[in-house]
Amino acid sequence: MTTRLPSLLLVGGGRMGSAMLAGWREQGLTAAVVVDPSPGAAALAGDGVTVVASAADIPAGFVPEAVVLAVKPQMAAEALPAYARFAGHAVFISIMAGKTIHAVGAMLGVKAAVVRAMPNTPASVRQGITVAVRSAHVSARQTELAQDLLAATGAFAWVEDENLLDPVTAISGGGPAYVFLLTELLEQAGLDQGLPPALARQMARQTVIGSAALLAASDEEAANLRIAVTSPKGTTERALAVLRADDAWPKTFREAIQAATERSRELSG
Repeated sequence: MTTRLPSLLLVGGGRMGSAMLAGWREQGLTAAVVVDPSPGAAALAGDGVTVVASAADIPAGFVPEAVVLAVKPQMAAEALPAYARFAGHAVFISIMAGKTIHAVGAMLGVKAAVVRAMPNTPASVRQGITVAVRSAHVSARQTELAQDLLAATGAFAWVEDENLLDPVTAISGGGPAYVFLLTELLEQAGLDQGLPPALARQMARQTVIGSAALLAASDEEAANLRIAVTSPKGTTERALAVLRADDAWPKTFREAIQAATERSRELSG
């Protein structure tokens, strides 16, 4: 980002909100207000960031260019109407899972410029990915601003079809949990084979970390990297034969993603 960020309003300073705020600070944020009533939110103040407990406490005359909605979805109906006064000037960026553009617009005014986005938790180390869709009321300038803000914590992509955010939620939104589960399973398998606990944990974690780093550094497809590790008639080939027997692991994974996608659709409805 080559220009300073304009004034921002962050509604919700939880894990994802604070991760995004940290990314914006690194990108030159100079003026922001965070609305969060929790005692721990005070730690977010400083370097041009003011923390207040409610929308009523936003400093007079503060008019943000972007309002980022990072509250829990179940709090949206109560919290969002207080920010409708910024519609017509600010772009609203919602990272609330399951809340459609239509639902957010109904709380802010039908002409509100709304971007719906799905980030994931690696945003906290600037290695996340965010996928977003915008309403028809979002201008070209607001589109650019939203992209700058959402790209501050990692990779970014737009989609035109809001329905695609359901599989996005299932794959990248929940994806870190699947990787962490794999790490847990590797560690437990090491324990089952008699490895000392500290070594089993170190091996599992570093194998996942190193594999991700190799994937990031390579132009090869993931399948090609897998094949490169799999020597014919070797130990890895034997293990993969078990995982893929009767399509077991691939089938289970497809079913898991389908279940998560369907749940996302249910929440959006």
